[in-house]
Amino acid sequence: MSAWWAVLGGAAACYLLKLAGLSVPAAVLDRPRVRAVADRLPVALLAGLVAVQVFGGDQRVLLDARAAGLLAALVLLLARAPFLVVVIGSAVTAAVLRQLGLMT
Repeated sequence: MSAWWAVLGGAAACYLLKLAGLSVPAAVLDRPRVRAVADRLPVALLAGLVAVQVFGGDQRVLLDARAAGLLAALVLLLARAPFLVVVIGSAVTAAVLRQLGLMT
């Protein structure tokens, strides 16, 4: 039963956080500095999550098939490939390297 309290508490916290964001006055959101931070913050958070998931290990940096998949995604993005092609190309690169035993 205690797990349900944690789920309900987390849901309530998410709702209150969303409500707090919606209650910010429009005058605050129209400021150039706030707008610049709001535009860049999701990209920075996503980049941090990707870095932790790709290179993170047990207290050390790992270079494995995930890093090669990220490199393939970067190359495809620089080639202006569609997003779906980038995702599939990255996954295929990592899968092929793992299947061949070149990287774990």
